[in-house]
Amino acid sequence: MRIFDPHIHMTSRTTDDYERMAAAGVRALVEPAFWLGQPRTNVGSFLDYFDSLVGWEPFRASQFGIRHHATMALNPKEANDPRCRGVLDVLPRYLEKDGVVAVGEIGYDSMTPEEDEVFAAQLALAVAHDLPALVHTPHRDKARGTERSLAVVAESGIEPGRVVIDHLNEVTVPLVRDTGCWLGFSIYPDTKMSPPRMVELLRRYGTERMLVNSAADWGRSDPLLTRATGEAMLAAGFSEDDVDRVLWRNPVEFYGQSGRLDLA
Repeated sequence: MRIFDPHIHMTSRTTDDYERMAAAGVRALVEPAFWLGQPRTNVGSFLDYFDSLVGWEPFRASQFGIRHHATMALNPKEANDPRCRGVLDVLPRYLEKDGVVAVGEIGYDSMTPEEDEVFAAQLALAVAHDLPALVHTPHRDKARGTERSLAVVAESGIEPGRVVIDHLNEVTVPLVRDTGCWLGFSIYPDTKMSPPRMVELLRRYGTERMLVNSAADWGRSDPLLTRATGEAMLAAGFSEDDVDRVLWRNPVEFYGQSGRLDLA
């Protein structure tokens, strides 16, 4: 089983996790820029973080035979902090870096006017830099947040097939399914989505444009739940080709639109 985790925060994980992931079949991943758990107070702290995503983390991953890619953005939570707004001015130079395969995570946290503005500005950057976009749906009021996200995407002019709407569940899948956007699912131990629930969604909606990730971060999460989902698919009667499509070929197709995937 070969696995491409399309959304995982390795900055929060140990080298032991890299070793376990490699043994489980993870060969490539995408690490989106995100909130680190406490407020950052100046743009310089973002620059150090972005530099690590294109420098240190690819090196760490390479020691275990895993190809590391990143997405760059000002995340929705910190879009509300005026001290962070200057990140929008420095993003363009990072969006030209090798290994940066999308703009993300962008979208909503609390659905504030500030988040509206930053979301739209970063979708414009995705269009300008010819990159896909990774959209984070809010943890609260998810259905309304997903509808609002889709409206902003439609207004931006970006091609829907270059957008993944992430952290979906049974309630929000029908909102996204016929929009042309890709559908992202985060598999967690207690929240978001579980392997059995994911299998049921794949039975109902099929494997086209479906991305399964672990989104493992500093909270309770598990970087091997992509593998567990593949095993659950096989146990439920899906073919090995189905599993390969969901866990490898789909993320390769989506992020391959950047022209920067390196899977040598």
